[in-house]
Amino acid sequence: MTGLETRIGQWFERIDELTPEDIEARRDVELVITKLDDGQVRVAEVGPDGAVIVHQWVRQAILLLFRLRGLESVEVGPFEYVDKLELKHDYERRGVRVVPGASARRGSFLSPGVILMPSYVNIGAWVGPGTMVDTWATVGSCAQIGANVHLSGGVGIGGVLEPANAVPVVVEDDAFIGSRCMVVEGARVGRGSVLGAGTILTPSIPVFDAETGEEVSRGYVPDYCVALSANRRREFPGGEFFLPCVLIVRRMDEGERHSKTALNAILRDHGVAT
Repeated sequence: MTGLETRIGQWFERIDELTPEDIEARRDVELVITKLDDGQVRVAEVGPDGAVIVHQWVRQAILLLFRLRGLESVEVGPFEYVDKLELKHDYERRGVRVVPGASARRGSFLSPGVILMPSYVNIGAWVGPGTMVDTWATVGSCAQIGANVHLSGGVGIGGVLEPANAVPVVVEDDAFIGSRCMVVEGARVGRGSVLGAGTILTPSIPVFDAETGEEVSRGYVPDYCVALSANRRREFPGGEFFLPCVLIVRRMDEGERHSKTALNAILRDHGVAT
């Protein structure tokens, strides 16, 4: 444990009594946010065993930031904003393409080759190289998005800030998230997997295998799967109802890349498009 990590933990124990006048605490917290912004630290990552490792002290620093900063007014052209945190800048040096209408908060990390269409990336998020965040997509606080991912138009990647040890949303390398999907509350999409348009994935939503009918997981689409939104019939004292689930309709070979043409054919067979 580093000295900075230790100090952040100590400041967090006093979070209710801290104010913007606590200069020492603010100095430590601002250093962590700078490291987040440059990709030197991150809130979470997938470990060698495949488990998600949460760096609790980094997220504690984000929570401390909002305690230690006051509101400030910022004008950008004809627009005025009042917030506690400025936006990222210096995109050209970072190798990031940003289309007008896109914004990312300082303390998020955008790898070289990222493309932001008019979209939003919140503090603590990590976006891997070659990933596209398409029009009106949002990447919530602390979400971890891998390399060469496509977040299609209107995708909502949920943010998780509290409690400080909660697992954030993770979308692994080479995944394709279809239009208007919602992946929230610590759900996870495995490497190379595809979510059909409009799929909702949360930790409480079961994921079934269409071939076997077996429940595979809750809130986790495994690697190299094509999955889409479905419903399952359940009986209750008040009647019969259909509850949401996610259905794996195809398992690809490990390392297989999904072509747009083949993907559309698979999803079209099940009445879904990307």
